[in-house]
Amino acid sequence: MDIDTGTNELLCAVHDGVATITLNRPEARNAMSPDLTGALRTQIKERGNDPAVGVLLITGAGTAFCSGGDVKGMGGRGPRGQMSFEERLADLRWRQTGLTGALVAVRKPTIAALPGAAAGAGLAIALACDMRIAAKSAFCATGYARIGLSGDYGIAWLLTRTIGSMRARELMFTAERVDAERCERIGLVNRVVDDARLQDEAFALAKSIAGGPALALRAMKDNLDEALHIDYGTALHRESERLVGCSRTEDHKEAVQAFVEKRKPAFKGR
Repeated sequence: MDIDTGTNELLCAVHDGVATITLNRPEARNAMSPDLTGALRTQIKERGNDPAVGVLLITGAGTAFCSGGDVKGMGGRGPRGQMSFEERLADLRWRQTGLTGALVAVRKPTIAALPGAAAGAGLAIALACDMRIAAKSAFCATGYARIGLSGDYGIAWLLTRTIGSMRARELMFTAERVDAERCERIGLVNRVVDDARLQDEAFALAKSIAGGPALALRAMKDNLDEALHIDYGTALHRESERLVGCSRTEDHKEAVQAFVEKRKPAFKGR
């Protein structure tokens, strides 16, 4: 089922429990624009709350994932250059919270499929997803140092928690281009596949997860998110609460019955 996003710059379709959201400005390497990011914020929120969706899969059209912000509109040249400091600050905070902030907050598994460049805020979008799968020709770059900026959309927080402080500092300070092979080696992406196989493999991965127990997956994501900032004792306490809750679901009972009957379980999200 195709979803009307209100703009040709963002495509969305829901099939087999997977919402595939495609940044569609290939002529601009899917650089962020007001129309694209506005629609993306809406789709993250709506598909995140859609009971027909089990996984959000975000990708880019053409040979890029997202090259970040529109540099030509920076340096005071765009409409935001006319804002006061306070106006600009409020605007940026609102845009960040509604995009990468909302993506991190989604309680369903999220996957980024990178056909090519993920740079600047585009890299932040990819990092805000739970998993990343990259084509062999893809690369990542923070890019901010090259244009005299410090970073936005949570890039430092997301990068540090993904690859650690030492690597995050290296990539932020140097703004170097990191090829897919090294991205996988340092843990920036989960796996690398042939370019021609990227979309098929990313969708197959998303579909397999979307067919899983939705309530248990949500609880897993809560456990994993909390593991970044709570102590072990608290983690044990909350983990046990969630497991006991999951043990009372129809999905758990179905999974046990399917195991006994040696068949694949049919999860219903309840």
